[in-house]
Amino acid sequence: MTPTGFRLFEVFEFIRRVLALNLPDALWIRAEIAQVKSSRGHIYLDLIEKEPDTDQWIAQASAVIWSSTLRPLRASRGSALDALLQEGMEILIKARVDFHERYGLKLVIDDIDPAYTVGQLALVRERKYRQLAEEGLIGKNRALPLPPVLQRIAVISSEQAAGFQDFQEQLRQNPYGYQFSCTFFPAAMQGNQVETETVAQLNRIQAQAGRYDAVAIIRGGGARLDLAGFDSIPLCRAIAAFPLPVFTGIGHDIDETLADLVAHSALKTPTAVAEFLLQHNLQFESRLLEWAGLLRQTAMERLFLQERKLDQLNAALQQLASRQLAVGQDSLRRLELQVPLLSGYFLRGENHRLETAEKICTLLSIENTLERGFSITLLNGHPVRGAKDIPPGSVLTTRLKDGEVESVAK
Repeated sequence: MTPTGFRLFEVFEFIRRVLALNLPDALWIRAEIAQVKSSRGHIYLDLIEKEPDTDQWIAQASAVIWSSTLRPLRASRGSALDALLQEGMEILIKARVDFHERYGLKLVIDDIDPAYTVGQLALVRERKYRQLAEEGLIGKNRALPLPPVLQRIAVISSEQAAGFQDFQEQLRQNPYGYQFSCTFFPAAMQGNQVETETVAQLNRIQAQAGRYDAVAIIRGGGARLDLAGFDSIPLCRAIAAFPLPVFTGIGHDIDETLADLVAHSALKTPTAVAEFLLQHNLQFESRLLEWAGLLRQTAMERLFLQERKLDQLNAALQQLASRQLAVGQDSLRRLELQVPLLSGYFLRGENHRLETAEKICTLLSIENTLERGFSITLLNGHPVRGAKDIPPGSVLTTRLKDGEVESVAK
């Protein structure tokens, strides 16, 4: 006899009844989101469970949040719900097991517990922190020296982020009149694209690092789950190894991400990042003013000392000049007394020499020479000094004491 078997519908109907009898109430179920889709106000999830050691899938199921459930969930969970419904998130859901003969098995979600996901993220974050510490990335970017003035800032943020607007306004309205050049690099600030887009923008900035003084990664605050993308290991590695100081302002006072821990300076809000830049530049200006005051004071002290030294030299010079003048006047007075005496001695001596010279001249005069028996022979009116100077036949004149005698040379 050939068995007729069960119809497929009968088997599935039996399964539906068994499930309805044995699982009448909603269950709290732990699972990881593999995929998220939305359609007509409903959210459809693919849920999986992995083997802890191998990451192999050991279970898979479809789940749905109907729009009628989604609206009150959004009202109660706020932005945390969107942060929870991300691929890769481990969630704790309250769901009813639903089986339909045509559409198969699915989990109908009634509620999601954010505290569970936050706790799981904290455990994962702790493991990632230890990995970053082992790689020596904690504090690596912080070791970079800050330029004296931070003015050219590369800003990674979302155009829709309110924190970016606050950051710009804080810099524009600063009371010190400082000017900043901020270049905007858009990136997702929450969700699965945070790591990919932020790392891509860091790479863009690094390719032109000489144009900037620092990088600021900013977004507004939000639920802790909104910031999960900033616990990414690749993102933290990119920040830690970046050649410029990286500042973060991606949460509120109670939030701290791994990106904050590897950044140069972690500020709580975008406004705090802007204020940090202003205070850094204000400190530099204050140091300049302090150095200018010190330079002015030093110059005044030097000038005062030099003026004192100049006054002392002037007084010493006047005293020396007075002494020299007194010595010169005393010498002049002595000379004034000595001049008449010395001039008398000098005049008497000169008179004596003149008298002696006069006697010699008188003694050596031609008249006295002729008087003593000498004669002078003249040729053409000029005295003859030797015989060789007299040509034969020349008429010579010889002058004697009492007259002249002419003769002819042979």
